[in-house]
Amino acid sequence: MGLVYRVSGPLIEAKEMQGSKLYDVVKISDYNLIGEIIKIRGDHALIQVYEDTSGIKPGDKIINTGFPLSVELGPGLVGSIFDGLERPLDKIYSNSGIFISRGITLNSLDRSKKWKFIPTIKDKKVSEGAIIGYVEETSLLKHYILVPKGLSGNIEVNEGTYKLDEPIGYIDKKEIFLYQIRPVRVAAPFAKKYEPKELLTTGQRVIDTFFPIAKGGTAAIPGPFGSGKTVTLHQIAKFADANVIVYVGCGERGNEMTEVLTEFPELVDPLTNKPLMERTILIANTSNMPIAARESSVYVGVTIGEYFRDMGYSVALMADSTSRWAEALREMSSRLEEMPGEEGYPAYLASRIAEFYERSGDILALSGKKGSLSIIGAVSPPGGDISEPVSQSTLNIVKVFWALDAQLANTRHFPAINWLKSYSLYFENLEDYYSTIAKDFIENRNIALNLLQMEDDIKSIAQIVGTESLPEEEKLILEIGKIIREGFLRQNAFDPIDSYTNINRQYYMLKIIIHLYEKSKEALLHAKTKDIMSLQIVKDVMRMKDLSNDEFEKNKEILIKRIDDEISKLGVLS
Repeated sequence: MGLVYRVSGPLIEAKEMQGSKLYDVVKISDYNLIGEIIKIRGDHALIQVYEDTSGIKPGDKIINTGFPLSVELGPGLVGSIFDGLERPLDKIYSNSGIFISRGITLNSLDRSKKWKFIPTIKDKKVSEGAIIGYVEETSLLKHYILVPKGLSGNIEVNEGTYKLDEPIGYIDKKEIFLYQIRPVRVAAPFAKKYEPKELLTTGQRVIDTFFPIAKGGTAAIPGPFGSGKTVTLHQIAKFADANVIVYVGCGERGNEMTEVLTEFPELVDPLTNKPLMERTILIANTSNMPIAARESSVYVGVTIGEYFRDMGYSVALMADSTSRWAEALREMSSRLEEMPGEEGYPAYLASRIAEFYERSGDILALSGKKGSLSIIGAVSPPGGDISEPVSQSTLNIVKVFWALDAQLANTRHFPAINWLKSYSLYFENLEDYYSTIAKDFIENRNIALNLLQMEDDIKSIAQIVGTESLPEEEKLILEIGKIIREGFLRQNAFDPIDSYTNINRQYYMLKIIIHLYEKSKEALLHAKTKDIMSLQIVKDVMRMKDLSNDEFEKNKEILIKRIDDEISKLGVLS
């Protein structure tokens, strides 16, 4: 047992801490505040505290648990809402009301609920990470029970209905349960890591078609205030083609997290028509919660993601936002009196961010199943300046950059992802995937991006000489660029039809627009751009995103035929 020596906000210096280890979890004073040892100097230990330290004074006792910061992993995770220390918010509310009481200690998983366990193991000998059976956690998810870390040997398990704290069997006479405990700061082991080659579809056209993320990949979405980071992450969380979604609200405003907490339980998954919460885990750590807990919330989220990945599932983790986590690192670093790096951030900022994103991947688990963990992090640079350290450290490690643009947001163009600044390094990996959808998918995408680049160049000239002075072909490029922007890239998150577009429909929508461009270009021999753009088919192409999926399927070939017919009539009339 140690004693409080000095208190500096969320940092406590303790004395008489002989035998302590780095990252041990401690309980502080009679309040039982949760802290973690982050530095040791002789018999003194520096502790970051994940709760409010007001009222703590020198001489208060400190008890070292001897264990690292860990999470409970087992049936009951899916559909739950936790704080940054994996404490269930619904139980906290029942115990202490709308505010989280200091020092409150609750089991993360419900110990009273019973689960039907079905053994699947056939071998008598097992090793760490092997699947020994499953529990039907939700209608969408089988929760596989894994051999905990460090255990191997002869196994004996029995089918039955168990509570989490009732042993389901034994491995070399050691009891095993439906749940396990994992430290959050150590990446889970796996057998092999693959190059990601399967698209993580999100239903957002600008992402899936132009700047995709692969399953097991990493992406960053930096942007200034009001540019739509949070709404874009919400859209990805709702519609991503992943078996499990882990959404971490890390230091964002409470009203934004409230939208998630109130909206998600009401939503239906468009891919399965089941409640979205049957595959979602929410971690809420808002800006008014203790700053040190922002770091724990990120690690708790990624550890939960690894757990489901090890079962062979595709997992998508959203962190909103990693800038708030970096701010917590900066504050703790300054209180530790460490030498500051750029803009006051600690010198190890880049390595911490890299460690987090590197826990993603498309892997072969120890269980023999293939799983993936994709990590998407929002970044909130002050004033939208992505030259600041958090943005740059993030962009150095992730392979997808979705550049949010305040100017696009101000013109009500959402998602406000700038198509001239964004990039995806996974596109080459996904070429085989796209070719299975259509042979000309990549060609159409490249033509569209080239048209948008040319449109931007022509706009610069048009501002000087005027649109009317441009050649007809350049006028056409301006019009087609507008159709791509307004009719394809722009998407209404609150429209039941337009908020989600499957990848096959995305292909046909872009194909129709490119076909319109090619036919219009041919028609310039005998018609002007304004005559082509006044055709009814052009208006219908602009409005095709408003068609329901059934209506679009019926009309997609008709639209292509109408483009041919209506544009060819211009030649007859001329």
